[in-house]
Amino acid sequence: MIRNYLKIALRQLRKQKLYAAIKIGGFAMGIAACLLIGLYIRNETSYDRSYPDVGRIYRVIGYYNSDGKVEKGTDWPAPMGKALKADFPEVEISGRLMPNSLFDKAGSNELRRADKMQNTYEEGFTYADQEMLDILKLPMVYGKREIALKEPRTMVISKRKADKYFPGENPVGKVIFLNNDKQHPYSIGGVMQDIPETSHLHNFDFLLTLKGVEFYPGEQNNWDASNYPDYILLRPGTNIAQFEKKMTNDIIKNYYLPVMLKDGIKDAEKQVAKLSLRLQAVPDINLYSYDIYDETPHGDIRFIWLFGAVAGFILIIACINFINLSTAKSANRAKEVGLRKVVGSLRSSLINQFLTESLIYSFFSFGLGIILAQLILPYFNTLASKQLTMPWNEWWLIPTLALSAFIVGIVAGIYPAFYLSGFKPVQVLKGSISSGSKSSILRNILVVFQFTTSIILIISTFVIYNQMHYILNKKIGFDKDQVMLIQGTNTLGDNKIKNLKTELAKLSAVKSVSISDYLPINGAKRNGNTFHNPGKEKTEEGVGGQFWQIDDTYLKTLGMKLIAGRNFSYNVASDSAAVIINQTLAKRLNLKYPVGKQISNGGGTFRVIGVVDDFNFDSMRGAIDPLVLHFGLSPSIVSVKVSSKDMKSAIENISALWRQYSPDQPIRYTFLDEQFANMYADVQRTGSIFTSFAILAIIIACLGLFALSAFMAEQRSKEIGIRKVLGATVTNITRLLSFDFVKLVLIAIVIASPIAWWAMNKWLQDFAYKIPISWWIFALSGIIAIAIALFTVSFQSIKAALMNPVKSLRSE
Repeated sequence: MIRNYLKIALRQLRKQKLYAAIKIGGFAMGIAACLLIGLYIRNETSYDRSYPDVGRIYRVIGYYNSDGKVEKGTDWPAPMGKALKADFPEVEISGRLMPNSLFDKAGSNELRRADKMQNTYEEGFTYADQEMLDILKLPMVYGKREIALKEPRTMVISKRKADKYFPGENPVGKVIFLNNDKQHPYSIGGVMQDIPETSHLHNFDFLLTLKGVEFYPGEQNNWDASNYPDYILLRPGTNIAQFEKKMTNDIIKNYYLPVMLKDGIKDAEKQVAKLSLRLQAVPDINLYSYDIYDETPHGDIRFIWLFGAVAGFILIIACINFINLSTAKSANRAKEVGLRKVVGSLRSSLINQFLTESLIYSFFSFGLGIILAQLILPYFNTLASKQLTMPWNEWWLIPTLALSAFIVGIVAGIYPAFYLSGFKPVQVLKGSISSGSKSSILRNILVVFQFTTSIILIISTFVIYNQMHYILNKKIGFDKDQVMLIQGTNTLGDNKIKNLKTELAKLSAVKSVSISDYLPINGAKRNGNTFHNPGKEKTEEGVGGQFWQIDDTYLKTLGMKLIAGRNFSYNVASDSAAVIINQTLAKRLNLKYPVGKQISNGGGTFRVIGVVDDFNFDSMRGAIDPLVLHFGLSPSIVSVKVSSKDMKSAIENISALWRQYSPDQPIRYTFLDEQFANMYADVQRTGSIFTSFAILAIIIACLGLFALSAFMAEQRSKEIGIRKVLGATVTNITRLLSFDFVKLVLIAIVIASPIAWWAMNKWLQDFAYKIPISWWIFALSGIIAIAIALFTVSFQSIKAALMNPVKSLRSE
């Protein structure tokens, strides 16, 4: 019986090549999209699951509720880690990281072996306690994990970096210099296996010990500054909710509150009441940290749900094609059903027959879909900035694909099977069944659903691209064009870097040069402070903001505008205690005439000599924060404003000058506008992915529409012939055949528009600066959808209208 089912199914497939190709092709595209998104989701949800004690490892998160706005962060005071271990028996181990590039040697460095002369730029440096190795149980290639970071001035490096700098050697005990600092060499305490790509810590290749480190006098016992993410390994059976409550109460009561009262803060109890401590399971860090301020890159669970929904909708669109074409061709299969029932076939046998056909289509589609997914995977990796591979070696892959093909085949074929097998033989053989020639209500609903989904994707793509264009071209308060950033200049020393600045300024192609590694782009150095009006530190809540160190040419080089006061000058000795503030800080501190006023940051009092026009120095997802610029040298980056149109020649001249000052260190540079664009790489990726899937959804929907219109033209061929004989023009007939489909697309536009408007408004809420969602986006998306539908349908309509009526009428 099964053999007979297969034979009939394959015969139907060969007999209806066009419809079979569209069914299989549409299915295959949908399956390929689902496979790619499935690989993406699997990758994103597999983060941080490889640690042996993963179920007991947590990161400590701070929740600060300020007037209903909850701010979340991961930075804690230096002594917090010891307090967690000492005060709470539930904590088996506590450990700290310190990746903040504000502190010397965290972030990036120029590195070289002690026995070599050439410096090499490396990123991925973080300070870490020995306890972090104990918590994560990172596997080691060389050295003992238990003692790898126990001694001062030691570091653990990854295997890939060990292979790079010590090929074929055991590097434990070897000495490394960072930034030419021969006074403070580091010895290698161990080599760890490369941290997996699916870890939120995978960017770290160098772990510098925190043993014996103090970044300023008293820093390791200071509860007033927060710079350390803390991780803990809990004892088995710990109740998380109860521990969070206990931890919050005890840490505030025993540490925060006494320190604030000692500092003389009068509303200390009110302020600490806003703080609570929570635990974040390590596997949740990648996807559930989108609203937490931390130093590590991570994904976003909202994108997982979004892309999962897109994959589901695309697969549903492909299934709709199958259902529509199967039911539309019902008239052609009606006589077959009638005759088989007359000769004794049971309805269950007919259902099995049609489900077998559906399963064959599904398995063919999955086979083609897998091939398509493999071919498209490199392009998808580029879009998603991933390195995904098809897991051919995994035992579960083939069974999962086979089961998926079976389920999809059954789901897509079950309605057509019951529909077709339900024909009554008497009606069929009398010729009264011709429902395939009419547009059923269900078929119309399914076409509307297809185009609703496609139009939502089109509208979303327009909104994302317009927002991206707005961000990249908005007036941001500084000039990001033709600014060359020379990096790693801190290895020169203060005197040589000042001389380099002087010599660079003499080049004809150079307009201005500045020394500062505080830049208005993500990833540059940051220094958060709290500012007050002097004398009100203990009575008023401070204003949080940034405290940047710049030189006298910083504003000129980056094209920033002073709106009051003056710039810094090396000729004014008192400028060492002077600051320039932005408009936002002036407003937050209620300084109507700021120039000449004083502000404090808890560590000193500064006189305001100027006010700079507000500029965006972080992503435009947030509003402009308060900013204070103070005079000094922060030397790891030199910014060069180039005026020459011959950029190649300018770079060659700058590079030649660099070689004179640092022959053992290759010049390393980028451009400010490139770095600015990189801040929004995730938005660009989202736009590209949406565009790709929107095009795919439209193609699949149009394949179904093409086949439906071809079938409708075929079923109405005699009507078309009669109309032509009676004088109907090609235009009349084309309009007749196209109008029903255009009506369905118009309904889809009406349904899709409010859904897309709501979804895009939710997405735009992440941006403090955003575009309005204009009416023309909906109008243009609708026009595109109608045009695509008309183009698809008209091909068959015109073909039918041009057909000789004699052929269709003679068949009667």
